[in-house]
Amino acid sequence: MQDELFIKRCIELAELAKGHTAPNPMVGAVLVHEGRIIGEGWHKEYGQAHAEVNCLESVKEEDRQFIPDSTMYVNLEPCAHHGKTPPCAARLVAEKVKRVVIANIDPFKQVAGRGIAILEQGGVEVETGILEQEGAWLNRRFFCFYTKKRPYIILKWAQTPEGFFAPEDKSRFQVTNADSQQLVHKWRTEEAAIMVGYNTALNDNPQLTARLWKGKQPLRIALDRQLSLPRAHKIFDDSAETWVINEHRAGKLGGAKLVEMQFGKNLLPMLMTELYEKNKLSLIVEGGAALLNSFIEVGLWDEARVFTGTNMLENGIAAPLLTDAVPAYETNISGDTLTVHMNKNNQFVYVNNMDL
Repeated sequence: MQDELFIKRCIELAELAKGHTAPNPMVGAVLVHEGRIIGEGWHKEYGQAHAEVNCLESVKEEDRQFIPDSTMYVNLEPCAHHGKTPPCAARLVAEKVKRVVIANIDPFKQVAGRGIAILEQGGVEVETGILEQEGAWLNRRFFCFYTKKRPYIILKWAQTPEGFFAPEDKSRFQVTNADSQQLVHKWRTEEAAIMVGYNTALNDNPQLTARLWKGKQPLRIALDRQLSLPRAHKIFDDSAETWVINEHRAGKLGGAKLVEMQFGKNLLPMLMTELYEKNKLSLIVEGGAALLNSFIEVGLWDEARVFTGTNMLENGIAAPLLTDAVPAYETNISGDTLTVHMNKNNQFVYVNNMDL
């Protein structure tokens, strides 16, 4: 029970950097001596020191004598390679940490058990699999990226109580309230990329940025097969990195990068491969209905976040219909209902009371 308690604390610390560590995972570390925490740390931002190092550096001078008789708790296997920083596993051996307790083994091929091997060869006692499911949920984007070779895919839409996605004439209609809108902007800062289809880009002229929340802007992706979107549309401004997927040419157009791809049944898998090659760990798909249904039809999704608002329509475009979905979570946001579903063919299971 004590091991679980401290791994939970690692996860709490790791979540403090949500949206800032990609393409690295979120990691927290806690150093404990005889039941007392003597050090804590987390990986705060990509390229900066890792959780284990920050944890060790936080130990007070008078407590450093206890490090060789302490247990390091960490939600992900300490790294074993020289990347932006030196290997953490070697640092733990050098500090003579007695025991290391880990939630998850790192799927990244340059680690993948090598960190544990370094620790054990250095005389460190290692235990793994503590709150493994919670750790996998925390870093589901990272695990998906390295096990499935594609971004973690989140589908997001809002629907009316009658199940309509939008008016029949495709005019802009606000389904949800201001609090739900702000939450969506927060989510945008936490994902690597955001995507819309041609009709949404044309009719809504969305900016696809996180204006209602402070954080990083995701890569914007719009489908425009014939390159016919008006050049004055916001997708071509320079407020965020942008890809416009089309069949005609590569290069630049306004503030957007033109990415040439053949449209058809292989478009989405090809685009996921391109995102994987560009180290984009996650994608949130925000519409329209046709694009969302395309992802659903080929089973190319991991998580769906569906708002049901209180604003009503007499008729309209039907909201997407999920298949192979397992309900995971539901909450009320100032009157709107947010329901989260997981793909039942997906390796991740939502863990109660954990942040989305």
